[in-house]
Amino acid sequence: MMLEPVPGEPAAVAVCDGTRVLVLADYHAGLEVALRYDGVELRSRARERREAVLTLLERTGADRVVFLGDLANAIGNPSTEERTELATLLGAVAGRVPVTVVKGNHDGDIEDVADEVDAHHPVAVTSTDGVRMGDVGFVHGHTWPAVEVLEADVVAMGHEHPMVRLEDEVGGARAERAWLRGKLVPDPFEDHHGASLDIDGELVVCPGFNDLLGGTWTNTGQGFLSPYLPDGFRDAQAYLLDGTRLGNYEQV
Repeated sequence: MMLEPVPGEPAAVAVCDGTRVLVLADYHAGLEVALRYDGVELRSRARERREAVLTLLERTGADRVVFLGDLANAIGNPSTEERTELATLLGAVAGRVPVTVVKGNHDGDIEDVADEVDAHHPVAVTSTDGVRMGDVGFVHGHTWPAVEVLEADVVAMGHEHPMVRLEDEVGGARAERAWLRGKLVPDPFEDHHGASLDIDGELVVCPGFNDLLGGTWTNTGQGFLSPYLPDGFRDAQAYLLDGTRLGNYEQV
């Protein structure tokens, strides 16, 4: 496959014209700052998150990193703490490989942060309708993807932080991060773009990288956030981070 999850991790590797790309969704740097405003006191995990990315980069041998939107957490101008985390992260990663940030709904000021990064490799920020690299399209998911992205063989998105709620035989329950993979359905995208499109690929909804995030509980009837889900894919299967296939996401 052109996009394969890294076993046990909320990350994937895409092969784009021979280039290995580490794909991460919903990093949400500085999330702890926002949680403090809600009365939840947590120490910053910025260093742990950054080191996890660098470890994945080394483990996968990737040639590029693509952040699938919401690299930042603040909707507008990030706080000093969040901005420092973003700059340090981007500097560390771009010191090793080129970085692409697909702009998400939380990335309002990300271009300014990226412009300040002084590293060996560039940091590029795309528009919100995504970018295509070879046969793989990348989009955050809060807005409609560009036609070029939709006509890729695989489209990877974030935004949803998909999770499944699992219950045991004695009534205990837990929520776990999950992957969703399904066939792209052309109709809603053609209606949006007002044209016939060459859509025959797969849609992959990636789990949130930040383990402090909540998410969309896909098997409890909770609605999706993206404007094109669930109509934009069919027969979507849910998978846990360890690769366990759970079956149709609605029937888990």
